[in-house]
Amino acid sequence: MAEFLKGLLLSVLSEKCYDEYFIDYNFFDASCFKATLSKGLGIGIIAGSILVKVPQIIKILNSKSAQGINVYGVYLELFAITANFAYSYVMGFPFSAWGEGTFLAIQTAIIACLVLHYGGAPIKAAGFLGAYVGLVSALIGGFTPTDVLWTMQAVNVPIILIAKSIQVITNYKNGSTGQLSAITCFLLFGGSIARIFTSIQETGDFIIILTYCVSTAANGALVLQLCWYWNVDATKASKNKNKKKKKHA
Repeated sequence: MAEFLKGLLLSVLSEKCYDEYFIDYNFFDASCFKATLSKGLGIGIIAGSILVKVPQIIKILNSKSAQGINVYGVYLELFAITANFAYSYVMGFPFSAWGEGTFLAIQTAIIACLVLHYGGAPIKAAGFLGAYVGLVSALIGGFTPTDVLWTMQAVNVPIILIAKSIQVITNYKNGSTGQLSAITCFLLFGGSIARIFTSIQETGDFIIILTYCVSTAANGALVLQLCWYWNVDATKASKNKNKKKKKHA
């Protein structure tokens, strides 16, 4: 039992920090506190990422519409997520520093397929999914040079800005956030803030840290729009319900 508990703790603590806490009883070691906090946050972000975009997917499926979601913005966001986790995987960074990228990529690819499907292009949706699986295999299967992966990660900075800007502009033009999920946007915003800290602690990679800083600012813009258009969307939904009632009457 003791060995099991030690193994469980070592999934979050390093050997050094385990010794500091449970052998030397030094609970005030600053470096261990930061390392443990970073690891814990990373694991929490990964756990949360398993379902972070599910509310968005469910919202699209329930309404049978992807109205208000710009597919090009989704493509660019998917590229950014894929480049990030592929680069991190090949560079050998701890899974706790980037693991959510795998789950976010799967969910974002599903959203892209749904946007295409409900946009009247089901064949394109199937073709896109097949092409994406092939691309990921090439990126993480040792077929892509590290320099190319680094360049893709570096390009993430403007791509994230462009991807989120496209959605922000779409929201502005529509005067509404459409089928965007508030839960998903808030979780992505919180996760990107936490990732700045964990990236500093676990990777020290400047381009990764910069990417999450930009991502936080971009996600923050969407959160602000969600708050701004909250009453607008609620009013539109109420009007649509009243119209449906009148038709049935």
